[in-house]
Amino acid sequence: MPHPLPDVALRLATAVKAAGGRAVIVGGWVRDDLLGRPSKDLDIEVFGIDGERLRTIAAGFGRVDTVGESFTVYKVAGLDVSLPRRESKIGRGHRGFAVDGDPDLSFAEAARRRDFTINAMSRDPLTGELIDPSGGAADLNARVLRMVDSRTFGDDSLRVLRAVQFAARFDLTIDDATADVCRAIPLDDLPSERVWGELEKLLLMARRPSVGLRLAWDLGVIHQVLPELVPLATCPQEPEWHPEGDVWTHTLMVVDEARKRIDDLTRGPAVALMVAAICHDIAKPATTLVIDGRIKSPGHEEAGVEPTTRVLDRLNLHTLDGYDVRHAVLGLVAQHLRPMAFFKAATPVSDGAFRRLAQKVDPELLARFAMADCHGRGGMFDCSPMDWFLNRARALGVEHEAPAPLVLGRHLIALGLTPGPAMGVLLKTLYERQLDGAITTVAEGIDAARTLIATAEHP
Repeated sequence: MPHPLPDVALRLATAVKAAGGRAVIVGGWVRDDLLGRPSKDLDIEVFGIDGERLRTIAAGFGRVDTVGESFTVYKVAGLDVSLPRRESKIGRGHRGFAVDGDPDLSFAEAARRRDFTINAMSRDPLTGELIDPSGGAADLNARVLRMVDSRTFGDDSLRVLRAVQFAARFDLTIDDATADVCRAIPLDDLPSERVWGELEKLLLMARRPSVGLRLAWDLGVIHQVLPELVPLATCPQEPEWHPEGDVWTHTLMVVDEARKRIDDLTRGPAVALMVAAICHDIAKPATTLVIDGRIKSPGHEEAGVEPTTRVLDRLNLHTLDGYDVRHAVLGLVAQHLRPMAFFKAATPVSDGAFRRLAQKVDPELLARFAMADCHGRGGMFDCSPMDWFLNRARALGVEHEAPAPLVLGRHLIALGLTPGPAMGVLLKTLYERQLDGAITTVAEGIDAARTLIATAEHP
């Protein structure tokens, strides 16, 4: 065990052993430990002791919170402690199971309910023994993702999405029999939060999310969950700018490039960047034309807002940790070509244009995305314009948002104006002048307001 166990886990296992039972660590922690990776979750299954006795033992280690009905999980001292269980399908959906804890199950029987062999291993924390009835360690070593039980695997449709993110996170190849079962499982019973939960793991936890997205395509997941992306695979691009080929191939490359650029971001902006990578060219199939022998997609950025909104609606994705992911994604999709356009403009782009753009999207996040979009192609291209764009935004102090208005309603009230529509129009006029750089201080703004008021009173 490369990663030491918390002392409380060892003490709990010792107490269980003294009571005539056996506590083993199960699931993801064992898998991650074999891979030499840290793992956050520590789940313990206790064999040979009934639920009431187990609760009494757990209470000796702190407050016990009980979760579940027919099958009980005791949460104590940061651990999830439970009996081994058997499951039987009683209804449609990933929650349609009858679950019963049974301390007398064998290790093999307890492991049979798990999804993949790499998640069906357990380890005795006191002896270090690896208990592996399904051959998970060998599959992990061979980098193979294999279902535990073909008879019950399809009972839980969420397992298809778990296959996708596991394959990408751990660089696994799904075995043929498991893939065949996955292709036959409909996903329309899954609530949006469960779909997004697995997709988020793929996008944020895999170093190359494209591995999972390719598998998602092969298993039919894209067609069921993100159908707006299906036409990308048959949409050509101009070879001079996209020698990699179709839009789907480009999208996968951009997703991997975006993933390289999120490790220093908090969850909300990271999610926004990754979802935008998936959706940024979503409207190319609807806008692609051959003009003078060249393949072009005029207006695909703005046209992408509506289909991207459908994707966000289906995933029920709005805010995360107080961050408006939806606004950020739509801004990135609509503006993703703007950094290069600003750089290549025939006449120098004004400071006001940068300030106004910052009203629509976070320029620093946009620069990151544009860099990923630039590098997410075959061939070699000059992506330095994105650095120029970001430096300009930073020099103006608008790298994250537009400047706050200098002149506020209270300033106009002090000049004798009454709140109402006319005041709103005046505030907007003053702010537009501020964005253009004509107003740089509150005092200048108030002076401009006096002039505008006097002009309105004496046309």
